[in-house]
Amino acid sequence: MTHPTDRHPTRLVIVGAGGFGHEVLDLVERATAAGADLAFVGFLDDGEPDRAGLQRRNAAHLGPTHAMPPGCAFLIGIGDPVVRARLDDQLRGIGGEAPALIDPAASLGSNVSLGTGTFLLAGARVSTNARLGRHCHVNLNAVVGHDGILGDCVSVSPGANLGGAVRVGDRVMIGTGANVLPGVTIGDDVVIGAGAVVVGDVAAGSVVVGNPARQIRSRP
Repeated sequence: MTHPTDRHPTRLVIVGAGGFGHEVLDLVERATAAGADLAFVGFLDDGEPDRAGLQRRNAAHLGPTHAMPPGCAFLIGIGDPVVRARLDDQLRGIGGEAPALIDPAASLGSNVSLGTGTFLLAGARVSTNARLGRHCHVNLNAVVGHDGILGDCVSVSPGANLGGAVRVGDRVMIGTGANVLPGVTIGDDVVIGAGAVVVGDVAAGSVVVGNPARQIRSRP
């Protein structure tokens, strides 16, 4: 007989079985070891994953993304924000809402809001009063400063640093080691190159690089 207070772990799949997907599996395992109520089921991937790599992790390839098992939540282990947004739209009506996950070696300030499917990898720091949308990735040793606002499907790459009160639109890629000065606003669908120093607002659809960052083209 099931007691009303009995709890069952959330069955979870990771979409994307590449190298980043394996990093996300590290996160899931570390979070579970720290007490997160999760049961990893396997990977979904539309391509042909590295079978030997999956075997080393004792992880199953469940098939393409449309083979989402019933009753499972999902995390998207794909770095490209545009692809991630498309997959979120595709899977939201099939799978359950994904949890927000925080690596035990990450830090979270007070009054922070994390959208579904958003995760913080080891060494990531999100400061007080920040708000992050759906399926954001704050990668290894990246920083989101106080009062920051990130839209949906934003990638903050390893070592990137967003100053206080930075506002970021949807589907934005912030490159490895980039620095965004406090108070800057970044529009939707922007790519900020690795190591860029962003000192002013960035228009939607721009690709910016350098120090100070300058636009080199628009995204198609």
